[in-house]
Amino acid sequence: MKLVELKKGIYWVGAVDWNIRDFHGYSTWEGTTYNSYLMVGDKITLFDGVKNEYTDTLIARISEIIDPSKIDYLVVNHVEPDHSGAIPQLVEIIKPEKIFCSDMGQKALAGHYHYSEWPYQVVKSGEEVMLGNRKVIFQEARMLHWPDSMLAYLPDEKLLISNDAFGEHLATVERFDDEVDNSRLMGQAAKYYANILWPYSPLVQKIIKTVVDLKWDFDMIAPDHGVIWRKNPGQIISAYAKWSDCQAGNRVLVVYESMWKSTEKMAAQITHGLADAGLDVRQYRLELNHRSDIIADFLEARGLVLGSPTLNNQFMPQMADFLSYLRGLKPGKKIGAAFGSYGWSGEAVRQMNECLENMNFQLADQGLRHQWVPTREVLRSCYELGGRVAQEVKNYRFE
Repeated sequence: MKLVELKKGIYWVGAVDWNIRDFHGYSTWEGTTYNSYLMVGDKITLFDGVKNEYTDTLIARISEIIDPSKIDYLVVNHVEPDHSGAIPQLVEIIKPEKIFCSDMGQKALAGHYHYSEWPYQVVKSGEEVMLGNRKVIFQEARMLHWPDSMLAYLPDEKLLISNDAFGEHLATVERFDDEVDNSRLMGQAAKYYANILWPYSPLVQKIIKTVVDLKWDFDMIAPDHGVIWRKNPGQIISAYAKWSDCQAGNRVLVVYESMWKSTEKMAAQITHGLADAGLDVRQYRLELNHRSDIIADFLEARGLVLGSPTLNNQFMPQMADFLSYLRGLKPGKKIGAAFGSYGWSGEAVRQMNECLENMNFQLADQGLRHQWVPTREVLRSCYELGGRVAQEVKNYRFE
């Protein structure tokens, strides 16, 4: 295997998962990687593991560099099984002197794998540890995105190992940011942030401020998913600062489902009204688009217009799925509106409005609903609704 050396004596020894297509509700249609890093010095340290089924791949990569049994220390920055699944088998092979983790990390490892006798070494924020002749500074990053998460900073190497922060689900043969098309890379990074880290945006801002205040000097970021940022690590830091501040442009998403195309006709006219008002508008039918791809587009949007007919006194099941997923991401600070056709009851519009208000959206309109197939007059009203939403989006100031 070709060795991938990040810094002198520090190697990528992870695994590429080309086949994964779902990550607990997140569409990973470009696969992912599970990144693990081996630091060779007078003490040998492995940072993070891989998903259990890739343990043999990890051991094979390590074996290209050293005998795995010669590893002295394990660092577990994050206990989620896609990074720690290999740890029990590694402990058997390595018999490490110490396993470095946060206090919550020790509890999570014991809770997942039930080995209370492992040689845990709990570290705290700001703690400096000499791993042989190499210095590592640990910084807790709680809820980015688990309570146990932490960063590992190697000041002499100017390297930040960031676990789930600054990553993306992207399977490639390339390991570094400058080897991958930038628009593809940043698109997957935005999708990753939107679907995983968005609910924790205040904590993202806090950890960025902490890193700035600590004056950490690094020129490379090595996350646990995706590529390693070596050419322009500032690009992903700046993007996280923007996304966590809920900065958005004049983009509106029209997201709908339809039974017999009446709601679809309404959606088309609302989209035209938004576009003619000069907004960047994207239209998604839920049946044809995965929720996580829509959410990625919504990250930098200011408005969301929801459409559904009424089925059994409720909105459509696809809309229920989308709203449940969206609610967990706590988007907030957005403009919202709802529309839909109905046959004999018509509760869906009111229910979608309630969902939007419960997520702290500001409603641009009380909603537009129509019984049966929309007439020209109704379609004109839909167009005008698009214009009203556009005006609210342009005027709204997010405090």
